[in-house]
Amino acid sequence: MKYLVASDLHGSAYWCEKVLEKFEASEAEKTILLGDILYHGPRNDLPKDYNPKKVIEMLNKYKDRIFAVRGNCESEVDQMVLQFPILADYALLVLDGKTFYATHGHVFNQDHLPPMQDGDILVHGHTHLLKAEKVETECGTITVLNPGSVSIPKGGNPNTYAILENGVFTIYSLDGEVVKELKL
Repeated sequence: MKYLVASDLHGSAYWCEKVLEKFEASEAEKTILLGDILYHGPRNDLPKDYNPKKVIEMLNKYKDRIFAVRGNCESEVDQMVLQFPILADYALLVLDGKTFYATHGHVFNQDHLPPMQDGDILVHGHTHLLKAEKVETECGTITVLNPGSVSIPKGGNPNTYAILENGVFTIYSLDGEVVKELKL
């Protein structure tokens, strides 16, 4: 199966539309949203075309094709308007025979790991910094993945998302350029 992985839309209708175009063009079966879907939060500037109501409308059309986890900007009222579950702090996914711990990253991240085993994969957003690397931990070698931010990238990175297919995690800029790739 092919998955599009994205994080930190922060209510930007412009960037949401761009990533949904990539989702359609990629022919991915599902998208995994790693939180901070509708709001920008007090630490971030408003993203381009900030319009949470429009983002709600766009994403609800894909309600049967979205897995999502709660970011630090989500609240119960967001669940009232989105037609797919968003309030889980994490999701355990078994994809292509590998265990993925999907979370936003504000609680569990590379510096504060959830319970994991050798070979597991942690995928999160929150930092707005893309990452795809294997790291040594107390529990063994794990893979840490972060697709970066769709709407408010940091660290000089472009606006990014990722595609997970055939055991390869590829981070793309929204201009279509491969930014980073890792075979899992």
